[in-house]
Amino acid sequence: MVKKKFNNKQISTRGFQDLYPFESHFLNIRGHDLHYVDQGEGPLVVMVHGNPTWSFYYRNLITHLSKRFRTIAPDHIGCGFSDKPTPKNYDYTLASRIKDLDILIEHLAPNEKISLIVHDWGGMIGLAWALDHLDRIDKIVITNTAGFLLPKDKSFPFRLWLIKYFGWFGVPAVLGLNAFARCALYMGSETKLSPAVKRGLIAPYNSWKNRIATLKFVQDIPIDKNDKSFSLVDHVDRHLTKLNEEKLLFLWGAKDFVFDLTFLNEFRQRFPKADGHVFQDAGHYLFEDKPKETLDLITSFLT
Repeated sequence: MVKKKFNNKQISTRGFQDLYPFESHFLNIRGHDLHYVDQGEGPLVVMVHGNPTWSFYYRNLITHLSKRFRTIAPDHIGCGFSDKPTPKNYDYTLASRIKDLDILIEHLAPNEKISLIVHDWGGMIGLAWALDHLDRIDKIVITNTAGFLLPKDKSFPFRLWLIKYFGWFGVPAVLGLNAFARCALYMGSETKLSPAVKRGLIAPYNSWKNRIATLKFVQDIPIDKNDKSFSLVDHVDRHLTKLNEEKLLFLWGAKDFVFDLTFLNEFRQRFPKADGHVFQDAGHYLFEDKPKETLDLITSFLT
C-alpha cells in the first residue's frame, strides 16, 4: 500500500489498492516531489491527466498497455501522490505544468519517441509540450479536452466562473468542502462508479491544504488577455495545426458537462482527416464509462 504524508495528512490506497497496484516513483522537481507510475517496457506512452483526476484515472490503460509499452503516468504537483505545496512555494500555472512534464520526460526518456494520451487540462499541458517537441512525438490520443482558447460559440460554465472569479465561493467550496472533486464523481460519469473508484479518484484531496491544485487549475483557465496563461494558450491555439493529423486519435464522451462536442468540433475543423470516435452515452470521465472500448481503440491506434 502506498502511503505518503502531506501537511500532516496521510494519503493511502486503502480501499482501492487492488485497482491501483503500481509501484510509485518520485522525482524532485525544483524542490517538490512529483509522483509517477513507470510500468512496462517497449515504445513509450505518457499519460497526462487533468483536474481533479490523477494517475489513478489511467489505471486501466496502465495495466493493459504496459504489457506492450512503457507507460508513464505522472501526478501533477498538487495532485495524486505528488507534493502539495502552498501557492507561495509553487506557481500553479500552465507554464509550470509544462515545465514539470518536460523535466520528467527529459529525466526518464531524453531521446525516445513518445506517444501521448491526454485528458481535460492535461490536454493543454501535453499539446503545448508536443508543439515544443514535434520531432519527439509519435502519436497522440486526445480525449475531452481543449487545445485552444474558449470556442466562440461556447460560454464559460457558470460553476467554473464562480470558482475562478469569486473567492468567497471558490475557496470554501473547493478547499473546504472538496466540492469540485466530489461533484465530478457524479457529473463526470454516465455510469455509477463503484465505492472503490470514487474513493480512488478523490483520495489525494483529503484536506483543505491538499485540495489547492483543484482550485488553482480552475483559476488558471484563461478567459481574457489579463489572465496569466492566456498568451501561452493562445500560442498553442495558433500553432496547433503543426501536429500531424494522421498521428491523432480523438475519443470523446458526448455528455461531458464542460468539454462537450463543441470542443471536439473545434478540433475537427483543424484536423478533419484525423481518426475519431464519439461515445454518445459517455461523459467527461470517458475511461470510467468506456474502459474496454477505449482500450481497444487506443491499442489498435498505437500498434
